Amino acid sequence: MKPLLSLLPLALLLAGAVAQADDEGVTVINGCRLEVDSQCPGADLRGADLRHLDLRRINLAGADLSGADLRHAKLDLANLEKAKLHQADLTRASLQQANLRLADFSGARLVAINGWALHAQATRFSGADLTAANLEFARLSAARLHDANLTAANLEMAWLSKADLKGASLRDANLQEAKVNDANLAAVDLAGARRHYATFQGTNMEGCRECPLDWEK
Repeated sequence: MKPLLSLLPLALLLAGAVAQADDEGVTVINGCRLEVDSQCPGADLRGADLRHLDLRRINLAGADLSGADLRHAKLDLANLEKAKLHQADLTRASLQQANLRLADFSGARLVAINGWALHAQATRFSGADLTAANLEFARLSAARLHDANLTAANLEMAWLSKADLKGASLRDANLQEAKVNDANLAAVDLAGARRHYATFQGTNMEGCRECPLDWEK
């Protein structure tokens, strides 16, 4: 009986993480009401199923959403500052003007997200899949994008100053009028990328494929 008793607290903890619906039909996980304008800073939403939920303007600052399923979720104007989204799936989620500063999206799937004008300064996207992501006007200064997949991503007029894109794929990406000053483009693949009027002042292009080495000339 002792082994069973010792497992009881763990079982109760896991049971508390199960999604429930309150009297108004709103999904609740670990005390967080998952709806528009909710205040859930620091919430534990690891592995949660949040598909298709309307979470506009929700405050999830510092929350743990590692491995969460956020496909097609609406996160416009959401606050995800310093949140953990390692290995989360945000395929086709909407993150327009969302605050992702200092968050961790390492290994996450952000395929075809609508991230128009999002704020992701110093955010980690190492190994993330951002294929066909709309990042027009996005603020990605000092973001870490090691080995990220940005194939066919729209980065028109995005701010990538001091961003670290070492080993990333930007094949067929749209970099028109993007600010890529003082960034690290070592071993980056820019084959087929559109870069009209983009600036690359002080950028490291060592080993970069089809980088504009003579852009200032």
